Amino acid sequence: MKITELKTYVVGNPWKNWVFVKVYTDEGVTGIGEATGGLSAKPGEAQVHELERFVIGEDPLQPERVWQRMHKGMFLSSNVGMNAIEIACWDILGKALNAPVWQLLGGKQRPRLRVYANGWYQGPRDPAFFGEAAAKLKMMGYTAMKFDPFGSAYRNIDAAEEKLSIAIIRAVRQAVGDDVDLCIEGHDRFSVSAAIRIGKQLEEFRPMWFETPVMSTDIAATVEVARAIRVPVATGERFGRLSEVLDLISHRAVDIVQVETLHIGGISGARKAAAIAESAEASIALHQAQSPLNTAINAHIHASIPNFLIQECFDDFLIPWAREIMHGVPRVKDGYLEPSDAPGLGVELDEAEMAKHPYGQDYFIRLFEDGWEKRRR
Repeated sequence: MKITELKTYVVGNPWKNWVFVKVYTDEGVTGIGEATGGLSAKPGEAQVHELERFVIGEDPLQPERVWQRMHKGMFLSSNVGMNAIEIACWDILGKALNAPVWQLLGGKQRPRLRVYANGWYQGPRDPAFFGEAAAKLKMMGYTAMKFDPFGSAYRNIDAAEEKLSIAIIRAVRQAVGDDVDLCIEGHDRFSVSAAIRIGKQLEEFRPMWFETPVMSTDIAATVEVARAIRVPVATGERFGRLSEVLDLISHRAVDIVQVETLHIGGISGARKAAAIAESAEASIALHQAQSPLNTAINAHIHASIPNFLIQECFDDFLIPWAREIMHGVPRVKDGYLEPSDAPGLGVELDEAEMAKHPYGQDYFIRLFEDGWEKRRR
């Protein structure tokens, strides 16, 4: 089998443009991947097409070989386009062998995956609103939820805003009780001193973790915070090299690793990152703030690894048409989801529906501007 063509599609989700890739072969089998680059879109799309020179004519049934060819061809670098192509090759391999990707990765370690909700707090930065929204999540069956209560804080936060942030967390804890896990998102916002001060205040709420309290590529700063507070620290979504995972876990201060499949090397890279984390008894909770396709991708990986912790999911809180542009994404039920048993990833894109939602120049969330929580442009 040979790769013959790569196509890209940009879909204008109102707070983050999504980028998809479709890989065609000479045997008629196709595979899909995602090249959404956090808060950028066109660079990922361009990367896919620039990589055509390395992959046209290659065998998609060898995803790792295809990725290594791109990696070496790009002078030992990695980008979201490469990872999207690698994921699409896994999809093709599964379809060719009539097996779901999780089976190709060694089989299921568990029948279903615990999920935490994100994207649910689309409204005012008000404790009452957060509490009411969190109570509704619990009624939906979610047993864990993540939120960023810190407004537009950057490096530091003034006393009034800090007080409001803690009040929001308290309102959520009171609304859901002690049997729901709270994951507090820091979005790389704080200096070390601010993160430690806030982290100590979080202890009374017993959160599952304090995520990326400082710049997450600054491993020394992350470790310093983790050692100073009695709340688990989670990080890793910005990592693009496996060596960063090794560096992080070698300090034995952080044991929740959140690499992003679209950044760390696709499906193969995520599996390798999980193995590195496992060597230090650390858990994996893959970062997922992209499209529902990435929900399906991560479910295959999470199902197959022994050190899975919990899966992130926005899908119940996306714009309604998000369910119409692709078919086969597993749905969350009572706080859990199951990876697809269909061949490959088990998801197909609907090109006609995608075309109804073109790229939006302003479709990017602004995490350091007031009101970003509303996720509306």
